[in-house]
Amino acid sequence: MESIIRFFNSGGPVMYVILFSLLLGLAIIVERIISIRFKNRIDTETFVNKVIELVKNGNANRAIEYCTRSNAALPKIAKAGLKELNNSSSDIQNAMELAAMVEIPKLEKRTSYLSMIANVATLLGLLGTIMGLISSFAAVAHADAADKATLLSAGISLAMNTTAFGIIAAIPCLIGYSYLVEKTNELIDEINENVARLYRYITVSR
Repeated sequence: MESIIRFFNSGGPVMYVILFSLLLGLAIIVERIISIRFKNRIDTETFVNKVIELVKNGNANRAIEYCTRSNAALPKIAKAGLKELNNSSSDIQNAMELAAMVEIPKLEKRTSYLSMIANVATLLGLLGTIMGLISSFAAVAHADAADKATLLSAGISLAMNTTAFGIIAAIPCLIGYSYLVEKTNELIDEINENVARLYRYITVSR
């Protein structure tokens, strides 16, 4: 623990900015995982079959009520289409598309920040290193010739800490970004597939 504290303190004030970037990135990753893997993850097969069954039996209001029970994107889009059940097919399609335009971006929000945070953390690490090197060279400028090599090597070693920490902060952000993009795209594809299935059934069965 002492070595970690010493490593952190030796990097200077830039280390605190990098730490903030890391914590912000981790917070975004956790929030997005909760949203994508839990809040918006439902048994789509059961949901779609239940809605189709209710509509087939003439219980459109019950189908709408069933959709209201979930805050996931798919039920909200389906609910928008069901509310237009008595109107034309184009009205149903427009309602679903409008709802999708509202819900789909919610699945993608803040994920793009992770890539930016990773780049910023790396650049901050390099900035801290450059600042440390400038200070090191300034410190040895007036030192004895015998001590210059020792002081310079020690200063460079400390200056590299910010680069190391910047990379440490960037790695989980990039991994989280890649994971979330993949899972978000899978969820969006699943939503689009089931929305098309519901729309096809609703318009054909009327």
